[in-house]
Amino acid sequence: MNIRKHIEAREKSILSTHACHSVDSAGRQDGESFCSVRTVFQHDRDRILHSKSFRRLKHKTQVFLSPEGDHYRTRLTHTLEVSQVARTVARALALNEDLTEAIALGHDLGHTPFGHAGERVLAELVPGGFRHVAQSLRVVEYLEKDGRGLNLTVEVRDGILKHSKGRGPLLAPDIESRAMTLEGQIVRLADIIAYVNHDLDDAMRGGVIRQEDLPSAITRVVGGTHAQRIGRMVSDLIERSLETGSARICLSAEMDEAIRALRSWLFERVYQVDEVHADFVKASRMLRELFVYFVENEADFVSAGGRRLTGDVIEVSVADFIAGMTDRFALALYSRIFLPQPWKPL
Repeated sequence: MNIRKHIEAREKSILSTHACHSVDSAGRQDGESFCSVRTVFQHDRDRILHSKSFRRLKHKTQVFLSPEGDHYRTRLTHTLEVSQVARTVARALALNEDLTEAIALGHDLGHTPFGHAGERVLAELVPGGFRHVAQSLRVVEYLEKDGRGLNLTVEVRDGILKHSKGRGPLLAPDIESRAMTLEGQIVRLADIIAYVNHDLDDAMRGGVIRQEDLPSAITRVVGGTHAQRIGRMVSDLIERSLETGSARICLSAEMDEAIRALRSWLFERVYQVDEVHADFVKASRMLRELFVYFVENEADFVSAGGRRLTGDVIEVSVADFIAGMTDRFALALYSRIFLPQPWKPL
């Protein structure tokens, strides 16, 4: 019995005509035999879940730098929350939940230590710039499995590359920057729904802001509690998309405006305030010094665990190494290289 074929047949009977069916995938970078149990998108999800890059997300900053409290989010828990939101929406719209989950789990694999502070440092130093979305794609295409990559499907790689909006529009304004599948477009919105909610929750937990600080114009639309905010955002996304017959992923104009206003408010009141931002300034200086040191000392770069891929200039290889670090590995490595160590008898 070929279980994969039964799953593919079931997809044809229950998924929307606008869904990306597993059997219709455009395929992988390198051809390979099909799994007899899993569809191609299930296989992609599993490859991401078992990757080293995915495991390292548990020790990468989301909002607060290496928080000591057990209940603050990390880049891994952020990824899991994005996956949960995205899967809920995909299921409600009868879209491909496995494809959605694979994109969600892989979307931040290329994120740097210390959050966007690390990304800004590498963007300044790497020839041609650096963006975590492109790095996430580079991880799955080239860096994982000792330079062989994960050989994922076209649809998953496309969704990973086009998930980020920065501080731009929530919905990609032009077709070139929009994910090729509706499942990929869901992940783009699930990403911001997840982070504005959990970053707000963490900021309240850390005493940076209080519930009553939130502008009433925002709470009127999104709600006054964590559960209300997620519920209203997800419900709005599902309901507005259902109105199109699941042919388009969209939010109401009012909810779109409220989420963007909340994101801007978080930048002003959380991400850029001194008690949060000050340590990221120090972390940025630390990563900059590591980058310069490794570019000038390739032997030490290799002995520390760095790797040169054929054809890459040293700056790109060092950026790969630094982007893959966890917060604590970067801190320990910096200490070992730049700070005096206690003498140990021979």
